[in-house]
Amino acid sequence: MAAISYQLYSSRNWDVAETFAMLADLGVKEVEGFGPYFEDPARTRALLDAHGMTMPTAHFALDLVEADPEKVISIAQTIGIETVIIPYLAAENRPDTVDGWKAFGARVAAASKPVRAAGLGFAWHNHDFEMVPVDGHMPLDLIAAASDDIQIELDLAWVHVAGEDPVAWVRRFAGRLAAVHVKDVAQSGENTDEDGWADVGFGIMDWPAIKAEMDAAGVSRYVIEHDNPNDHKRMASRSLASVQAF
Repeated sequence: MAAISYQLYSSRNWDVAETFAMLADLGVKEVEGFGPYFEDPARTRALLDAHGMTMPTAHFALDLVEADPEKVISIAQTIGIETVIIPYLAAENRPDTVDGWKAFGARVAAASKPVRAAGLGFAWHNHDFEMVPVDGHMPLDLIAAASDDIQIELDLAWVHVAGEDPVAWVRRFAGRLAAVHVKDVAQSGENTDEDGWADVGFGIMDWPAIKAEMDAAGVSRYVIEHDNPNDHKRMASRSLASVQAF
């Protein structure tokens, strides 16, 4: 059975102590971290331990991984992170040619080497821009092609937003998925105060079809996320119930 995690970015607008207490009350055992949780790794580890949680995956900025891999490795070892995930590339830095994306893939592959040498996993997390074709090639494919050591954390909702089929992309990266982000998209015109996202199971994603493909692909970790909930407790509780019902 796949593990269920919670991306702490979803609760960035709430107090950290409140967030951990809320998640613990819901029975959440895994969380996925991001930048602010690396400022004091010992405090983050203490929070996790106090609430009976672990942080097996986390999002790190590519610039930090490139500039100071030793720091990234130290943070991971202190907190207990097993897989370092690169989550984003700013719009102004995105290539617009196939060769440019190939070069970027090589850059990501190079950044993975010290992380992998330390015994950690390494992955790329997609948004929608990696699924905008460039001369007939998908940038996400070009990143993945740079090295077999680059796993993928597939964000299913961003795949949908890009106009692509999440089922097809799960199948495409079967055996290479470090985790998937289970996230939902609201009906057109709904949840505008939440940027058009929905609690998992309360949007338009075809979860039965996606779940069947995730099972076939051997996905081992579901990470619940909502990019801008107006009530993180409601979102976490409803989304967790939906994922547990898969």
